[in-house]
Amino acid sequence: MFTQSENRPTILGSVAPGFERVRAEFETNFVSRGERGAACTVYHQGQKVVDLWAGRRCHHSGARWTEQTLSLAFSVTKGMAAAVMAVAHSRGLFDLDAPVAAYWPEFGCGEKRQITVRQLLAHQAGLVAIDRKLNPQILADHDQMAAITASQKPLWQPGTKHGYHTLTLGWYQNELIRRVDPAGRTLGEFFQDEIASPLGIEFYIGLPDWIDSEHISSTQGFRKLAILANLNQLPWKMVMAGIWPRSVVSKSIKFLKFDDPAALGRPEYREVEIPSANGFGQARAVAKVYDVLARGGRRLGITPTTMQELVAPPLQPSRGTRDAVLKIDTHYSFGFSRPSAGFRFGADDQAFGCPGAGGSFGMADPSKQLAFAYLTNTMSFRIFDDPRERAVRQAVYQCIGAIQKNRVASDVKVA
Repeated sequence: MFTQSENRPTILGSVAPGFERVRAEFETNFVSRGERGAACTVYHQGQKVVDLWAGRRCHHSGARWTEQTLSLAFSVTKGMAAAVMAVAHSRGLFDLDAPVAAYWPEFGCGEKRQITVRQLLAHQAGLVAIDRKLNPQILADHDQMAAITASQKPLWQPGTKHGYHTLTLGWYQNELIRRVDPAGRTLGEFFQDEIASPLGIEFYIGLPDWIDSEHISSTQGFRKLAILANLNQLPWKMVMAGIWPRSVVSKSIKFLKFDDPAALGRPEYREVEIPSANGFGQARAVAKVYDVLARGGRRLGITPTTMQELVAPPLQPSRGTRDAVLKIDTHYSFGFSRPSAGFRFGADDQAFGCPGAGGSFGMADPSKQLAFAYLTNTMSFRIFDDPRERAVRQAVYQCIGAIQKNRVASDVKVA
């Protein structure tokens, strides 16, 4: 909410001593960086040190963003789906180096028999496209989606390069989970049962119909043509490639029937599972999952072997790290984005997370035992490293650095 007496937002929530600068940058987002509604949560060494929210839940009605507000997370959802894969791997439900077809035989057609789970989760399978239009009715039918995805052919030789599986990765993860889970649950159901409920968090992959609409944020998006006026915010080679209908970039997004990415938040889409793109939840929920993972994952039963896979150097494709879809250098592993020349985050290369279209981001930094989440309902044209979340994220590291410096100085005085 913006006060009448001064052009400043009312920031709600809390920050721990030493993290006041994070609150200041969060407020600046509303004052001068175009933010309208957002939430941010940070955990450090297992403690929640930042939990803030402000602005409008709905742009047109003026309804306030509250502590209970659920926001469309876009590809931040990929991180929650990846957490499902980590839990399933820790339980021995699949082997990363086994062929996907070993668990899902129908997947093995069309030059896909040798694709491993590790390659699939590293965006190396070449399965970025769907050869038909999808609507909410098809998306809601898991058996039909399994048949459709199994029939797709790779757009490049798997393992030779990687490219961001913008929407498709989650459907492949979903069917893999359905095949290996003894209970046959979907990825969204597995997430609720094995991650959300044990942690007491609100994040949904497939929003239940009993959720009160007053808790749901309305995301303000944009038409694709508007991208042309904002090329400075996007990898320009990706944009130019996307103009050609037969390009990998174009094929990776054209099978859903809408022009505005915020359409994923419409009722007909938010109630189906799109594990790569349409999760709804709170920033504190995303941050809590990453907090557990940043500190070894024991609360979710993550084994040391799985944890080592999460922080290990990513599997590199044979033709280098240039992303076939984003047209920049990227790294991926286990379903997570990893620090790269194209997108730096975290204290070192052990960090992992997932950005969301338009300005959202969630990440774990095991080296600092840090978890960070920023969700916004005001889309920019950035696909990652949005100035709003980046300013807040950088402030977090500055605060931690200052706290550690003061702690060292105090220890020296005591000595």
